[in-house]
Order: sequence, then structure tokens, then C-alpha cells
Amino acid sequence: LPLALSGTLDDFLALDAQEKLPPPPAPTDLAYLQYTSGSTRFPRGTMITQSAVMANLGAIFNHGFALTADDRFCSWLPHYHDMGLVGIVLGCMATQRSVDYLPTREFAMRPRLWLKLISRNRCTISYSPPFGYTLCARRLRPADIEALDLSSWRIAGVGAEMIHPDSLRQVSEILAPAGFDERAFLPSYGMAECALGVSFAPVGSGSRSDLIDIDRLSRTGEARPPIEGEAAVKGKAFIDCGRPLPGFEVEVRGDRGNALPERRCGAIYLRGPSVMSGYFGNPEATQEVLSDDGWLNTGDLGYFADGSLFVTGRAKDLMIIKGRNIWPQDLEYLAEQQPEVRPTDASAFTVVDEDENETAVLVVQCRETDPIKLASLSVRLKQAINAEFGIHCLIELVPPHTLPRTSSGKLSRSMARSDFLKRCGEEPQVGFVKDDARVQTQHASIGRDIALTTPD
Repeated sequence: LPLALSGTLDDFLALDAQEKLPPPPAPTDLAYLQYTSGSTRFPRGTMITQSAVMANLGAIFNHGFALTADDRFCSWLPHYHDMGLVGIVLGCMATQRSVDYLPTREFAMRPRLWLKLISRNRCTISYSPPFGYTLCARRLRPADIEALDLSSWRIAGVGAEMIHPDSLRQVSEILAPAGFDERAFLPSYGMAECALGVSFAPVGSGSRSDLIDIDRLSRTGEARPPIEGEAAVKGKAFIDCGRPLPGFEVEVRGDRGNALPERRCGAIYLRGPSVMSGYFGNPEATQEVLSDDGWLNTGDLGYFADGSLFVTGRAKDLMIIKGRNIWPQDLEYLAEQQPEVRPTDASAFTVVDEDENETAVLVVQCRETDPIKLASLSVRLKQAINAEFGIHCLIELVPPHTLPRTSSGKLSRSMARSDFLKRCGEEPQVGFVKDDARVQTQHASIGRDIALTTPD
């Protein structure tokens, strides 16, 4: 961009005033660049026009939130994240609603302040990724709950990550004595490539889920409920992310690009007035995901049921082990259920051995230093994963702050995998030693050798 001035505020104020106001932007002009989190690849700048962001704001606040004259917002979300920028900063400016801000760092250190702010100022709308709710619930003491009044909180938005129904249920049970209504939960689906929101569950309906036969989904791609009476059928619940906002066309497509019927899982494609113009300075990446007729390949997988969208995960994150489709979020969720592990302190991915076989790896941050307790945690994780998914998994326990994160705080599985392989490359050298019984990996980690084993 042409540079008019480089200097201090005093230098700027000393300039002569222009006779005319700058020309207003046209609807097709670029409004801003929103960089993706980079959780699956290098961050890219999505080009959002003035008309795209305004179309999305209109759809979100008129249809997604069903905004009222008395609504007041509360937020701790970073202003550079699409949920914090569009959903809160630009949204409250466009709708002229008040918002109470809690600095993101303060929330991370003292998450209870978020709930105290909502309670004190009678806020009605506040959004968070799932981990924010879980973090709050874990830090709350009985005395804290007694001092809260969350009855004004009519929309507790949740998005930006995969949503586990059990986690929301636990949070609602903990917050219920403070007047929190579980029907306030509002799951949604969106991405930076569409300014922010794509679909919203109905306001006031709470978090609804769809229980499906996970083995059938893995084998055939069909999202069908378990058949009653069948033995050893494992069900998995996916959150209802609601119907697409007005203006969006959303399709679930198969490998050949054909639109799939309801309850068939495939790639999620969408088109609408809020879709980005492309990735800034990166025509190759734009061409990969955006067709000439405006259809965006979101990179997400999901299915439709009764008109509602259910997201099952990221296509690039999907782990295929011995012919089975396994989502890394499920392994990470099992780890987070252990008392030693905090939310978002686990990252799952696969590595390939010398015979091109995929092996699951789970890297877990843990503050525990007692070798006996660490060994116990590792055994519990292996047993839980084997019982739930029938696979064996390499477990690596690492100190806090080891797992890499994106600028928005999300875990980066691609970087975690790269870091894991680098650690394996340190002395002693990593090697997959295969025999009839097991594949064994040894590597140095935090000054000590850890043996990671899994039956072949």
C-alpha cells in the first residue's frame, strides 16, 4: 500500500486537514484480511469484502441470535480471532449493543472472572470455544457458584472447535445452581473463509446431539443410529449445528463431487454472499478450495439429518488405522477425562512406520513428575483407547507448554506431529523395530528415555 506518513502521533496531528473526507468504500472493496488459525497448514489471509462481512453480520444477528433490544454482550475472545472480531467487535458496532470485555490473558489466568462479569452486568449473550466452558467449570468452587446469578444468560454460544455433548452436559450441571439454563447453549458452525458464521442451532433449544453407529460410519460413511438389540455396537454423539443461515447453499459431497443424500457423511461445500474472495497473495491455495462458480471446499466432513448440519471433523485430521476412520478429537477427549490432564492439553495424530502402516500417537501435557504416576497415566490412556476404539496408541507424556498452538490458541496437530518426529530424531535415534508381536519406538524426551510400545 502507498505510505502517506511514518512517524509519531504528533507528526500526524501536525498535518494539514484535508478538504474532503476520504471516499467511502464500495461494497466490493476489501474490508480486511482475516488470517486462518493455521491448525492444519500455514496461516492464510482470507480476503473479506465489505459486502461479505455485512451479509454475514446481518444473517448472524437477525437469524442466528434473534437479537433483542435488551441484549448485552460479554467477551474474553481475542480481537484478532474471527469469532472475537466479527462476532463481537464488528457485530456490536453494527448493531449498537453494549459489550463488557475481559482481557484474554485475564480469562486464561482467572476464568471465573468471565462468569462474574456476566452475573454482575446481567449480560445476555457470550460466546466461547468448548474449552472455555470446561476450563471455567473445573476452576469453580461451591462458594463461587453461590455468588453467581447466570439467569440472564440467554445465549451461551459455542463453536470454533469440535463440540462434545458430554462436556456441555457436565458444564450445565455445574452451573445450574447459579441459574444457568442448559437451553442457553447455542452450537454453531463457521470459519474465517465465510467471515464467521455458516449455521446456528435454534435459539433456546440447547445442545442437541445425534447418536450414530460409529463403526458403520467408519465402514460405509452412513450416519445411522445404532440398532437396538445389536451386540457390541458403539454409538457416538455429534452436535446439531443447526440449519444454514439465509443466503448460504450447503452441500455434503462424495469423493466424486456428487451431492450426497441425508445421513451420508462427506465433504462440506458451501456458497453464499459471505464467502471470501480468495486467499491474499496465494492464487494457488485459492484455486484449491474455491471454484469459479463460488463453491468453497471447507475441508470439513459432516452430514445432514432432518435438515440440520452435523460436523464430524476436519478431513486432513482424519486418522485411518487398519481401515477404520478415527477422529483425533475422540482420543484427545479421552485424555482430558483423566484427572491429571487439563482441557486442550492433548494432541492426537498418526505416524507411518517403515511398512507404510499408520500408527496413532497421543502427546499429552502433564504437570505430574512422579515416574510411577506417569506410568499409571500412560497405562490408563492405552487401556481407554483400546477399549473404546480397538486400536493401540503410542503415548508420549510431556511437560506443560510443549504442545504448539496457533495464534488463536488452538492446538496445531500438524506442528505437534512435526515436533514429535523431531524429538524421535534426537539421540538415541528413533527406529521402528518390527517383529511378530510389536512395533517399538524409543526416543529421548525431557532428559530421559521413554519407551513407547504398541502391539502390531
